[in-house]
Amino acid sequence: MLAIPTTDRLLVVSEGINPLHTYAVLRRSRATMGRFPSETTSTELQQQEKNPHQEINNMSTQPVPPSFKDLGKAANDLLGKDYPISGTNLEVKTKAPNNVVFKVAGLRDGKSGVIAGDLEAKYLLPKYGLTFTPTWSTSNLVKAQFELENKIAKGLKLDLATSMNPVSNAKNAALTATYKQPGLHTRTLVDLFRGPSFTLDAVIGRDGFLVGGDATYDVQKAAISKYNAIVGYSAPEYAITLHGLSNLSTFHASYYHKVNRDVEAGAKAIYDSKSSSKNISLEVGTRAYLDNASFIKAKINNTGILGLGYTQALRPGVKVSFGLALDTQQVSGAAAINDEKPGGLNAHKVGASLTFES
Repeated sequence: MLAIPTTDRLLVVSEGINPLHTYAVLRRSRATMGRFPSETTSTELQQQEKNPHQEINNMSTQPVPPSFKDLGKAANDLLGKDYPISGTNLEVKTKAPNNVVFKVAGLRDGKSGVIAGDLEAKYLLPKYGLTFTPTWSTSNLVKAQFELENKIAKGLKLDLATSMNPVSNAKNAALTATYKQPGLHTRTLVDLFRGPSFTLDAVIGRDGFLVGGDATYDVQKAAISKYNAIVGYSAPEYAITLHGLSNLSTFHASYYHKVNRDVEAGAKAIYDSKSSSKNISLEVGTRAYLDNASFIKAKINNTGILGLGYTQALRPGVKVSFGLALDTQQVSGAAAINDEKPGGLNAHKVGASLTFES
């Protein structure tokens, strides 16, 4: 939709739902249900004293926290999405009367000029809780994904993802089980061909506080190959997360703040203890809504790379985005768009993205 009414503002294009924001809003709405504490009657207080499981029952009022990979998503999306600087993107998504969704996506690399794309079809069988998604890419990679949700048990989702390259005969298959309940979000992944290996992650949420961790066990090595941890806090207007990644050798700190109905801000800092420089990478960014159908984004990092983005909803289902990355340390030089620096990096980049959806 071009404009969707909300309690805060009219949103611009139909973007993905932010799980952290949803978690915070649900937490706020559930916390304000019913009377104020001062209006609790003496009879209710006596009943609460007689109920030894009151604290346990309160857990059921907690919303489902985000998945482990979605912690910090608000800041990551603010700093990473809507900057189509790698080339020219085109995406077309249509929906048939029988609920089959087709998607064609293509990208022309701004440096090499190579065009890559894929064709995807998603078949939905809501009666049986099944979703089947086959994909075929220009690299001759064939994928198939099978999903079964809320049929075996409430909150349980099973996902089988397979891929194969007929030319190289490379293949892979992974089985994922996700279980969600109020205050808990867990995932178990079994990679059948790489290792095989087992990955388990979990996130616990309580009153906005989030704690999560994951670990991967390699069967052939009979050892834990990697582990990570995350702590954070999510409120309706802001979110803060701290990641300990790569076996707790790399640390990411990020925050997202909805300043008002038209302005968002965020930042991310990265420290790699194994890096020879021991420096901290820092990136800050913002998004400002111009009206109900357009917004601009800007970001800059400590190396002087300035990113600019503009997104416009032309009509319902049609969206165009433009992106520009400038090396501010070379603006006065003769570097042209998409020309390479001595280190192999482009001094400046420009790109565009066009999306059709019906």
